[in-house]
Amino acid sequence: MPKTPTVYDVADRAGVSIATVSRVLRRPDDVRESTRDVVLRAVRELGYVPSGSARGLAARQTGVLGLCFPDVDGIDDVADLPALQPTGRRVEVVVDRGQVAASRWSNLYIGEVMRGAELEAWRTGLAVMIAVARGARRDDVVADLAGRVDGLAVLSTTVPDDVLEHVERRIPVVVMAGPRHGDRHDHISVDNAAGMQALTTHLLTDHGARDLAFVGGPAGSPDDADRFAGFRSALEAAGLPAPDDAAWRGDFTRPTARELARRMLDARDRGTPLPGALVCSNDQTALGMLDVLTEAGVRVPGDVLLTGFDGIDAGQVSSPRLTTVRQPMVELGRAAVARLRERMADPGRAPSSESLPVTVILRESCGCH
Repeated sequence: MPKTPTVYDVADRAGVSIATVSRVLRRPDDVRESTRDVVLRAVRELGYVPSGSARGLAARQTGVLGLCFPDVDGIDDVADLPALQPTGRRVEVVVDRGQVAASRWSNLYIGEVMRGAELEAWRTGLAVMIAVARGARRDDVVADLAGRVDGLAVLSTTVPDDVLEHVERRIPVVVMAGPRHGDRHDHISVDNAAGMQALTTHLLTDHGARDLAFVGGPAGSPDDADRFAGFRSALEAAGLPAPDDAAWRGDFTRPTARELARRMLDARDRGTPLPGALVCSNDQTALGMLDVLTEAGVRVPGDVLLTGFDGIDAGQVSSPRLTTVRQPMVELGRAAVARLRERMADPGRAPSSESLPVTVILRESCGCH
């Protein structure tokens, strides 16, 4: 095996010092163009790849930020993951029987947040390392990730508070999509309550809706709690009774929402009328409701007004198109990275909270045309 080229080899080939090679690789704009070209040519000719770990030791920074997300697959143990079963066939032909894939809200949401974080990191010359806090080794995974990065961004409730407090002794921590509750982390969230209040007020004032039912996500979700609070505030401002809890609760997924919709229809057949408006805590829930209602001949919005929250692409192509509150998922990831960089530059700054604005998107599912 040929010898792996080192920074010393690059410096010798280019006829410059090791410090100059380091500056070219880390801060190329600080070096004269002619010198930079000679060094980069030597790097290409030798096939030199800088060692991230060695560079990190020298600079006391890795140039990498960590992103930690919750488990969205429901796998708690390695034993729960089925073994790969090779078929021996290069091409498989199957008939689509019409089963809709059970895509999870978390997959769609996390993908957008992740994209925003990666874009902002790339823009500022950083990289991201992603881990999933899964199963019994969740805390170990978080601790291991924290030991490899310069800062950590996590979704709210993904990591226990005591683990985050321990991690923050070493690196900055930003919590995304959750309220502050006595901690010293930076927080980036979106204005869930105000968005849902504005959407519900629209149904009340512009469409005259009075029989509204909230279809929530899992109990304990900070986002769901804020959205339900906004729903209640709109009802109270209109002088209407506000429920203490959601009329139905799902798990933010489309398949579970379909099951809830079937239960609603069963109750209707037993004499309980459908609500005049279904205010859903997220788009996947609203789309699952729409699947079953339209299949059963319930007209949306003719018989039932329907709204969601998030602003995922699927809501733009549903029939009818989904009225929703668009939250800035990409911007959430970008803001988290920006806040980590600020904290890295000034570790002593006071912790802060930022709430990003949302946008109510009116479409046909609530009766707007």
